[in-house]
Amino acid sequence: MSVDEKRIREFAYQIWESEGKPEGREEEHWDKARKLAEAEALAPKAPPRKKAAAKPKPPAEPKVAALPGVKPAAAAKKPRAAKPSAG
Repeated sequence: MSVDEKRIREFAYQIWESEGKPEGREEEHWDKARKLAEAEALAPKAPPRKKAAAKPKPPAEPKVAALPGVKPAAAAKKPRAAKPSAG
């Protein structure tokens, strides 16, 4: 069996299944399948897709040893805004 015959058979089976597996319509399915296979053979071949390159992760922040008695900037408390006086 040639590749073309195999492809026509595959298409005919898919058509038959998609139509609910009716009986007595083999000729119609084979004709449709033959036309699909011919169209597929004439269609231009798409070049294989390249996998998207993984984006490199940004370098991690260097870890700095904390000095004794010094709080990290993120842990430092921010000064509160002054409340307006009632007056």
